[in-house]
Amino acid sequence: MSENKTLIAFEGADIMNGESTIIFNLNLEVHSGEFVYIVGKVGTGKTSIIRTIIAENNLSAGKGMVCGYDLNSLKSSDIPYLRRKMGVVFQDFQLLMDRNVEQNLLFVLNATGWKDKKAAAERISEVLEAVGMGTKAHKMPHQLSGGEQQRIAIARALLNDPELIVADEPTGNLDTETADGIMKVLDKINKEKGTAIIMVTHNKQIFEDYPGRVMVCKDETCLEATPETVLDTETIF
Repeated sequence: MSENKTLIAFEGADIMNGESTIIFNLNLEVHSGEFVYIVGKVGTGKTSIIRTIIAENNLSAGKGMVCGYDLNSLKSSDIPYLRRKMGVVFQDFQLLMDRNVEQNLLFVLNATGWKDKKAAAERISEVLEAVGMGTKAHKMPHQLSGGEQQRIAIARALLNDPELIVADEPTGNLDTETADGIMKVLDKINKEKGTAIIMVTHNKQIFEDYPGRVMVCKDETCLEATPETVLDTETIF
């Protein structure tokens, strides 16, 4: 993996929330191996940026590129191919509750073109081991704790070996200790595999304990924080 490969690039981009522009003139580049936080008060556009990255929201003005796809000219038929190039982790896990862990992961592999059953089984074992859930393949989601479910969600995001993981408040529904465990998993993936991670969080403790670049959403802008800004809690939250 190229150390300086650009995975996300916004230039003068206006970010929409429904029919309204919530962030004007976003300039952001994320390269392979980087860990980037998006922080800010509720309603400042953090999740809208994530939705734009995964092509749920249209880009209304400016330029945007994600994983080699031009968001300005992206066809709806290209969106599944774009999303296969990244792993997405949500706050509410979004596991399929009517099937076990292995079946949840196999569903994704089948949907993304894996045909070889043996190779699929091996990949599922690999990603479960990577998140410390190697013995949980046959558990149903309701048999797992919140932290365990989120580890499965991260395993799911890793299945196709993405260059980029997009995480929207992945620790938001978890207690402090469990959240720290999830951050250790993401930090390990970032450092050992060079996977870029862009993550929305409300938790200042997280980006103090696991440093990375910090983008602050405020007053219809999203700008990279200086060390002084990061230390000023009132500015961010």
